[in-house]
Amino acid sequence: MRNTPGGLRAWLHGRPLISDTALAVALAAAAVPCAYVTSLSGFDAPAGAVRPDALGLALIVAGCLSTALRRRMPFTMLFLAGVTEMTLASLNRSGSLLWVAALVLVYTIAAHRGLALSLCALVLSLTCRAVFAVTAAGLGDRTAHLFVALLTMTLWIAGRGVRLRRAYLAELRDRAGRMERAREADTRAARAEERSRIARELHDVVAHHVSVMTVQASAARRVLATNPDGAREALSAIEEMGRTAMAEMRNIVGVLRTDAGPAERNPQPGVLEIPTLVDQMREAGLRTQLWIEGRGVPLPPGVDLAVYRLVQEALTNSLRHAGPQARAWVTVRQEPGELAVQVEDDGHGSGTPGPAGDRTGHGLVGIRERVALYGGSLRIGPRPEGGFEVNARFPLKDV
Repeated sequence: MRNTPGGLRAWLHGRPLISDTALAVALAAAAVPCAYVTSLSGFDAPAGAVRPDALGLALIVAGCLSTALRRRMPFTMLFLAGVTEMTLASLNRSGSLLWVAALVLVYTIAAHRGLALSLCALVLSLTCRAVFAVTAAGLGDRTAHLFVALLTMTLWIAGRGVRLRRAYLAELRDRAGRMERAREADTRAARAEERSRIARELHDVVAHHVSVMTVQASAARRVLATNPDGAREALSAIEEMGRTAMAEMRNIVGVLRTDAGPAERNPQPGVLEIPTLVDQMREAGLRTQLWIEGRGVPLPPGVDLAVYRLVQEALTNSLRHAGPQARAWVTVRQEPGELAVQVEDDGHGSGTPGPAGDRTGHGLVGIRERVALYGGSLRIGPRPEGGFEVNARFPLKDV
């Protein structure tokens, strides 16, 4: 199987010891002939340096091979390379390509280690270079020493730049990962909020219509023998209420079905549908009166739906708990910058609170959430004169 250049590069990147060893062997192989050349030319060699012998060549090869461990122990290898170079200078022998090995180690430390250790490596390398120049017979070629020192500083700066760029890219990747996780969390929160909203809508629809149907069925059962026409009217009302409930549930749940074609998009109920809601309550046996005052400016769709659901839930609770002879009053008043909604009942119709103060459930929790969503205020509780009251106010600053 043939390896592509990209695949070979990735394979070597995962095995740095192999590439470092190859670099060290190549540097050592080139250092042996260079030892003879530098001893004759005088570049980076003591004045009057003798030709390299077996000891000198062994030290040169050992110093060059130290780069094989440049990723594992770079500072230690740099120290060994500097000591080897100074030893050769003390023996009046050429260091050959040991200065190249030192450059490689300095760059490695600057690119892969912290600032403090990289500064120590730079100081160590420059110190070894200075000691090598002084230890040699005279200062040798000052231009060569200065060139190596400048090259050392240049590679150190380049290594630090590579390290900073690598850290910057790592920070960008980490930030992108955090943003991705935050986006996933926001998506999960949005889904949970949407599920909660749909659950509230289903609760409002089902609780209201089922409560009305239960009351109508109870009335039909009581008058079935004595008033068949009234029983038929109650059954007709139950049938109509069931169809309405099914239609509303189909509209709500239809948005969840992505495999059944486009869902129905009938308008959501609002303040204009409250009179119809009140008529349904009257048919169910709850004597209800309605006042709508000051309306004329269109309401935001969310507030319009919230008002309808609030009145629906409050009247449903009155139908359940207020008693068979109870009365209810609904007032919707649109004032400058505010919409007030009030739903009251008189308890059992006898002036006694009865269990009105015990009305709790998910419906009232849903009302609180709807009102809070649009920055409104809500008061729910028993009336001083008996009965129960739901009083809400919605700000209309944007209308």
